[in-house]
Amino acid sequence: MAENSGFLTGIGQSQTGVRLGRHPLLLTLDAIREALDDAGLTIADIDGISTYPGRLAAPPGFSPVGSEDLIDALRMKVRWYAGGMETSSQLGALVAAGAAVTGGLARHVLCFRTVYESTGLSQPDEYPAGTHDRVDGRAQWTAPFDALSPANWVAQYAMRHVHRFGLKREQLAQIAINAHANALCNPRAAIAAPLTLDAYLESRMISDPLCLYDCDRYTDASTVLIVSAGDALGEVRCRPVRIAASSYVSDRHSWDQSDWMAAYATGADLWKRTDYRPHDVDTVQLYDGFSFLVLTWLEGLGFCARGEGGPFVEGGTRIARDGDLPLNTFGGQLGAGRLHGFGFAHEAVVQLRGLGGARQIAGDPKVAIATSGGGPLATALLLTSEL
Repeated sequence: MAENSGFLTGIGQSQTGVRLGRHPLLLTLDAIREALDDAGLTIADIDGISTYPGRLAAPPGFSPVGSEDLIDALRMKVRWYAGGMETSSQLGALVAAGAAVTGGLARHVLCFRTVYESTGLSQPDEYPAGTHDRVDGRAQWTAPFDALSPANWVAQYAMRHVHRFGLKREQLAQIAINAHANALCNPRAAIAAPLTLDAYLESRMISDPLCLYDCDRYTDASTVLIVSAGDALGEVRCRPVRIAASSYVSDRHSWDQSDWMAAYATGADLWKRTDYRPHDVDTVQLYDGFSFLVLTWLEGLGFCARGEGGPFVEGGTRIARDGDLPLNTFGGQLGAGRLHGFGFAHEAVVQLRGLGGARQIAGDPKVAIATSGGGPLATALLLTSEL
């Protein structure tokens, strides 16, 4: 066992749903209790916190809980904590936690992501949208082109796949159809519902070629994962999952976009950090804020060549739970609800422990990949139950 590796130990998740109305701090505390119970730890054992992106006032409900909220609410005594928007994407918080425990800055780091967008947007008095009299920051590179949503940015790359590589909507649809099918087997899915190819093709277009079902949906939820040091595993009672490798790449936010999304460089870099190879992977939990992002991860991680993502998922059999490469077995954000990145790492641990219930993949999975982002920001984790 690699004593200097970071390990995912306790995992927890609150109730998930649309407009739950339960305060976001309470959702976070629910997930923390479950993760602590899973790990067999108490809050006194936690000496680190890591989150993305920290507490933000806007957009409404996007990130209503930060590290300092937990320190105050739980009277925590931590030696290290971090949270901020300027990182490699959501799962960058787990990478930071891994660095903290391997560097001796903490022994057990509580990592969390809480979203409250479905309720926040329905309560403008309590969660007002930000107003600006000028455009600055990242928006200065996109808003002047009326590209106000990530759907617009992702659609550019998707349309290139349509024109250059022959991507078909029927192929892209398989990602959403698979997500909805898996969500039906997930009792915590917020928006589980069956999806047919006809319903997908008949849905309204959001940003060509992305339709309604290519976009995730706002939910309320909190997800927690505890990252522990290798020499602290004797303190936990759950089956740990090792962070065998991690990688991330950040690019500039601009309408004048890079040739290839950050998922490609991140995926290639991941394999430089491990002896595992794509054929060793038993399941992939790939960020699907938009369905096309899944294709970029499949290509970037080397499961198929650039431009071949469409044929790779065609028909849906390869990515099904009983397929060669089970994808987003909990339903992803397209089928289960927008957990904003952390849900993918949570599900990877569930699958590697064999605790997926009706959605558990067959056999004894030992290696999984979880990702977040993929556009200008991208993070990939290679996780294994082999210690």
